[in-house]
Amino acid sequence: MSAFELEFLDHVAINVKDINASAEWYHKVLGLKKFKLEKWGEYPIFMLSGKTGVALFPAKSNTKEIVNPDDIRIDHFAFNVTNQNFEKAKKRYEELGLTFQVKDHHYFRSIYTQDLDDHTVELTTIMVDEDSFYKLETNK
Repeated sequence: MSAFELEFLDHVAINVKDINASAEWYHKVLGLKKFKLEKWGEYPIFMLSGKTGVALFPAKSNTKEIVNPDDIRIDHFAFNVTNQNFEKAKKRYEELGLTFQVKDHHYFRSIYTQDLDDHTVELTTIMVDEDSFYKLETNK
């Protein structure tokens, strides 16, 4: 069977009531740096310490005034892998017969699957120069 290695916990994606207020809170309270990238649009906003942090997404709502409390939750968690281990992970998932989806996020490629309790587990690998990318702090 194919084996692959995880590098580190990359991020936890959370749905929040007010994405900008949450970004400010994570900066003020934990000192996380804000990364809001043009190709991703208004969200997610990544709040990072080094290469690890939280990805902020707006909680879904049927109206602009009311947010369902059930939508304020952890959406998924992601582990970082090298490009080589990303390919090994795809082979491993195929060997195990897992249902998975690969997505291109411009700067990263990710593979998503569900665990036994239906939590979304992401493996992500950077597709651009890592040193330049993590120096891109933006506060738009």
